[in-house]
Amino acid sequence: MQIRTLLFMGACAASVSMQANGQTEGIQDTTQMSEVVVTGTRNATDARQIPLTVTSISNETLNEHYRSSLLPTVMEQTPGLFSTSRSVLGYGISTGSAGEMKVRGVGGGAQLLVLVDGQPQYAGLMGHPIPDAYQTMMAEKVEVVRGPASLLYGSNAMGGVVNIITRQMNEDGCKTSIRLQGGSYGTFQADGVNRFRKKGFTSVVGAQYQRSDGHRPNSEFEQFGGYVKLGYEFSEHWNVIADANVTHFNTSNPGPATAPLIDNDARITRGLASISLSNNYEKTSGTLRAYCDWGHHRIDDGYTADKSPKTSLYKHDDYIAGITWYQSAHFFKGNTVTVGVDWQHFGGSAWNADKLTGIRTYLVKDAEGNIVEKQHADEVGAYVDFRQDICKWLTVDAGLRVDWHSVTGTELVPAGGLSFHPTPRADIKAIVSKGFRNPIIREMYMFPPATTDLKPERLMNYELAYTQRIGEKAHIAASIFYIKGKNLINTIRVDGLPRNVNTGEIENWGLELSADYNINKYWSLNGNYSFLRMKNPVIGAPESKLYIGGKFHKDKWTATAGLQNISGLYIAADKKENYTLLNATVSYRVLPWLTLFAKGENLLAERYQTYDGFFMPKATFMGGAAIDI
Repeated sequence: MQIRTLLFMGACAASVSMQANGQTEGIQDTTQMSEVVVTGTRNATDARQIPLTVTSISNETLNEHYRSSLLPTVMEQTPGLFSTSRSVLGYGISTGSAGEMKVRGVGGGAQLLVLVDGQPQYAGLMGHPIPDAYQTMMAEKVEVVRGPASLLYGSNAMGGVVNIITRQMNEDGCKTSIRLQGGSYGTFQADGVNRFRKKGFTSVVGAQYQRSDGHRPNSEFEQFGGYVKLGYEFSEHWNVIADANVTHFNTSNPGPATAPLIDNDARITRGLASISLSNNYEKTSGTLRAYCDWGHHRIDDGYTADKSPKTSLYKHDDYIAGITWYQSAHFFKGNTVTVGVDWQHFGGSAWNADKLTGIRTYLVKDAEGNIVEKQHADEVGAYVDFRQDICKWLTVDAGLRVDWHSVTGTELVPAGGLSFHPTPRADIKAIVSKGFRNPIIREMYMFPPATTDLKPERLMNYELAYTQRIGEKAHIAASIFYIKGKNLINTIRVDGLPRNVNTGEIENWGLELSADYNINKYWSLNGNYSFLRMKNPVIGAPESKLYIGGKFHKDKWTATAGLQNISGLYIAADKKENYTLLNATVSYRVLPWLTLFAKGENLLAERYQTYDGFFMPKATFMGGAAIDI
């Protein structure tokens, strides 16, 4: 399909969507007027001024259903984003893992980047996010860039970015929140967060624990972890923040229903830490951050009933160390220039450990094919982003990134867009952007398919978006996009042996709509819809996704409900899944500091799967208490 035709369709869709209503208290698409975002620009910016399509999900919305994991709510509230699941709690890791996110059919593996306060979070050897580490307790809000963001964030931001912005305390005082709940399949969850601020010093301390027997044999899950963030404002212009997060989870993979697994257990520890120094003046602002992310994985691959237990365990240690710096300046009226530099050093060690002797057999190779104890790679990127208000109704944005990888070499990443403001309450945006992903260490140096002559995956994204604010109660948005990519890394057989090669292509186009509406002071509605047409089927991506949510709040009572329909979800190249989920939560504030709640998920008792062979539980119920002092 020609780009001109796509843009014309987008304009038509935007025009039609103006008949919708929209906006609720808990969630706002960040193309709404006066919404400030950081993910698409690095510095806090009115979203009207940037061409990227960004969805922002507030702490209030993230906590409406008292979920410990961020992903279910982020998926509901973000058009075009889908994440797989496999059990009541826990996404797992390795074969049989879920929590694989895709935006517009691009993602999974290392094609979608997860950030915590702007710093990359992924396994240093395997290159993918660790979804069980992303907890609601640590999030002030979540921003999702729907489309490539490689200009600012380099490799892995090929399909988009999910940025978890951590909890904050903006006024002097002390606040503590505790959540306790339990329910179906022996599930129990507890988390608490304390926030403190006095005379420029701030602290956020959180801890969480959760466990479940799971809805299938051998699907148990247990997790515990903690988070701490300390900050100090030296002056009104300078501040320093240090934070650390450690989570450990034990998870069992039951295997597909057709071939159940025994003792496929994983013990995973993940951690992150960073320190940043930020400045904020009238005409310039920026941040210098040093960070590290690490993990230790211990996995028993398990066995089927007709086989024998494995004689060894898979283990690995991985890490990412990095430094990022950016500075934005306003040289003259209506102008913003952002420059930045990123450096990452990542890698690790992997081995099989004999269960009886502990003897290690290393699994990583060097470029010549020799077994080595450790392997690593480096990536350095520098970028400039130029934004200029031409007049009251037009903003121009253009940028270029130069990215160097120690194996694949240099990659140029351009992006440019226009933001039109035909009225104070309407915006039209157009963007052309490039996304890319460098091959990860696993693809180059681990296991039989590994090959070192891989090239980066690349795609181009073309997008047109329209947003409209209707009075003070409603907001609507529509976007249409076209994505074409090449050099995708696939595993094929060469001379009878598996090998990773750059043979894959992707060509997707689609439409995304969202609408929010405050009916009155008691009732509000919000919804979104996305349609995706894929030339080549993408596993874990639905053809259409619809969400309709409602909220009622009066006196001490609050009730929320959400209906989600998934159609044409590819769980295999020739196999699709369709289902509808109904979730609801009711709460009652017994005392100013105590709220009791009950919730149910999959209330229609659908039998469905998002990962082939892993059927999700039917209706589940939880109840508990929330304490806020």
